[in-house]
Amino acid sequence: MGNLYWVYLMLAICSGFFANTLSQEDSNSGTITAVYIVTLKQAPAAHHFEEELRRQSRHHGSASGRLNRLHKPRNTSRSHQTSSSYISRVHDSLLRRALKGEKYLKLYSYHYLINGFAVLVTPEQADKLSRRREVANVVLDFSVRTATTHTPQFLGLPKGAWSQEGGYETAGEGIVIGFIDTGIDPTHPSFADDVSEHSYPVPAHFSGICEVTRDFPSGSCNRKLVGARHFAASAITRGIFNSSQDYASPFDGDGHGTHTASVAAGNHGIPVVVAGHHFGNASGMAPHSHVAVYKALYKSFGGFAADVVAAIDQAAQDGVDIISLSITPNRRPPGIATFFNPIDMALLSAVKAGIFVVQAAGNTGPSPKSMSSFSPWIFTVGATSHDRIYANSIILGNNVTIPGVGLAPGTDADKMYTLISAVHALCNDTTLANDMYVGECQDSSNFNQELIQGNLLICSYSIRFVLGLSTIKQALQTAKNLSAAGVVFYMDPFVIGFQLNPTPLKMPGIIIPSPDDSKILLKYYNSSLERDGFTRKIVRFGAIASISGGLKANYSISAPKVMYYSARGPDPEDSFLDDADIMKPNLVAPGNLIWAAWSSLGTDSVEFQGESFAMMSGTSMSAPHIAGLAALIKQKFPYFSPAAIASALSTTASLYDKNGGPVMAQRAYANPDQNQSPATPFDMGSGFVNATSALDPGLILDSTYDDYMSFLCGINGSAPVVLNYTGQNCWVYNSTIGGADLNLPSITIARLNQSRTVERSVTNIAGNETYRVGWSAPYGVSVKVTPTHFSIGMGEKQVLTITFNATINNSVASFGRIGLFGNQGHNLNIPLSVIIRVS
Repeated sequence: MGNLYWVYLMLAICSGFFANTLSQEDSNSGTITAVYIVTLKQAPAAHHFEEELRRQSRHHGSASGRLNRLHKPRNTSRSHQTSSSYISRVHDSLLRRALKGEKYLKLYSYHYLINGFAVLVTPEQADKLSRRREVANVVLDFSVRTATTHTPQFLGLPKGAWSQEGGYETAGEGIVIGFIDTGIDPTHPSFADDVSEHSYPVPAHFSGICEVTRDFPSGSCNRKLVGARHFAASAITRGIFNSSQDYASPFDGDGHGTHTASVAAGNHGIPVVVAGHHFGNASGMAPHSHVAVYKALYKSFGGFAADVVAAIDQAAQDGVDIISLSITPNRRPPGIATFFNPIDMALLSAVKAGIFVVQAAGNTGPSPKSMSSFSPWIFTVGATSHDRIYANSIILGNNVTIPGVGLAPGTDADKMYTLISAVHALCNDTTLANDMYVGECQDSSNFNQELIQGNLLICSYSIRFVLGLSTIKQALQTAKNLSAAGVVFYMDPFVIGFQLNPTPLKMPGIIIPSPDDSKILLKYYNSSLERDGFTRKIVRFGAIASISGGLKANYSISAPKVMYYSARGPDPEDSFLDDADIMKPNLVAPGNLIWAAWSSLGTDSVEFQGESFAMMSGTSMSAPHIAGLAALIKQKFPYFSPAAIASALSTTASLYDKNGGPVMAQRAYANPDQNQSPATPFDMGSGFVNATSALDPGLILDSTYDDYMSFLCGINGSAPVVLNYTGQNCWVYNSTIGGADLNLPSITIARLNQSRTVERSVTNIAGNETYRVGWSAPYGVSVKVTPTHFSIGMGEKQVLTITFNATINNSVASFGRIGLFGNQGHNLNIPLSVIIRVS
């Protein structure tokens, strides 16, 4: 969903199409089969390995008395080849015994993060499997969907985070980012390993492979692109996989995966040339990090959980440091809590293995509870604007200037051109009655070249462009064939709530996205026509105009602001839309109008087909920004846990735009800039990412796998579900905790019944420092934090006790913050959210 020039209606239609789980009918028997994800009670390989490390740590001892993450071997896959083969045989044996003599098709054996398999069976066979004593859980597969030249400068990387760690030449070095997406174009210079004088090292902890196919030949991988695989078994069993369009290889036939990978980790200084115009040089956030691709999403149908879980399992086994997911489920997971679904639970095991997980919030905003990323161990990222725009305009002969979009050159300076509407320049044998869409300028044979030559051609832009039935490129070809001086698109009045990304145009042109502005253009045009008094035929086209052009970037706008499409909190705990005591999103980052690499055969955006870069918008673009910045943190602090990385990013986030005002949030699809107000934690989480400060957070708030397990076990009725997914009994955990008790860098209380006390533990990773504690209380709540001052040495911990008391009865969410202000310059921000208050 990176390309957001879709109307909201089409998003709803597309989402609805994939929301229902697809099934397949056996042509011989008429029996309905579907893909099920089956997990077993025995723990997976990664859990056994973790326990072995803990035993070794206890046996040999360590200075800290705990497992040292810095010395924890990450590459475990080579030592577990035998284990994976054995587990696969166990799965096969179980299927043979449970489904004696019956037809079935095993698609995957999961063995690293979860112990289970994906299998194509009938509902009756699934029921048989669920009754086996070895089986913990059987879940029906579900569908998922896909949710820069300037953003490094906007985030202050060249003079901040990059310069602190040796410059862009080494930024992210040795860190492997795994992308679960639509694949990659390995020929793109953003992923070459020979564009820098500083050679890429071989990441010793990574053991992934590079698939070799006709579409992805030998030599596609290198020291930059270190691994590439594809996963499509679930899609293939449904009969919807189109090998000619979707590519049975890691190659990206969509464009989305190439785009997201380059945002996070693309090489530095790659020229961005689109439609023959140069738009600067591109760089990823961590340009010297490594890329590993796990293709599980496809252009024609999206993807399925069984394939995504297989991709996650393989990425963790290969030894990636970070997983970036610019995908979200098509429906809210059913059951007692949204956290209990195969993807989130696989990611929990990835976090246990030390992998930082980033996910896009989803493009379903701006409504409350529109969040598509749920769990506290996943770092959820919303989308903002940044301060670069490409402004275009048309200046009419009556001195009215109309704004528009279009990455296009302008007409000749100091010269006005005659405007000719396409419907007034038809050939004698073409009429509107024969072709009601002729005004969209898709066929030059319909028009009178003598009328159009040297003039500005006016074309209509309708819903057909959104559906791909008409294209900007074809209209431009028509204008070129007719020797027009340029082309002007006006918006069909039936297209409502439309937001258009700047589109590349190879000739002078403009697209007017506002129906109201389009009416101004047409009113001027029609009023300037001279007609024969008797025949009413046009005898003179009196309207004139010039186009300013949209190739030059403007950096004067206020930014960032949370985009209207970015999904919002509060975090839904279950399908009944009860609120969780978890703040989502965690953070916001640039996601609107992002230049990044594009696949040579990418088809996700028809306007960028054949180009090597594309400008896309969505939370899909925000998530890889954070994945790349997390690589910089992981490079500087290799011992950081996933929660510590999340804390560093969150507590240092900014609450203000570049002009010093509050970060704003758009509240509507229609006229979003006229419908905005200051952002709350349910819009932007902790705030807008501050890349430089995140590398020096001072204090961190850490959480462990056991903390997350205690949280899951604290959900009413969750014990059997936890056992099914993890193979662990909740009775192992002496006490359970609520979401507000997790040691997160935020506090959310969905229901404050009179009073509540929670604690937060901070660890000092910097030098000795004295902190002052301040806070602002949410409306209708009194807050007290103790201590109000503390001194803390390097490596020491300090517990903060926070007490909330409801002072009024109210069910409207209110917000506050706790600030920790150090005398050595470290400042931390902890957002507070209280929804229902009962005094």
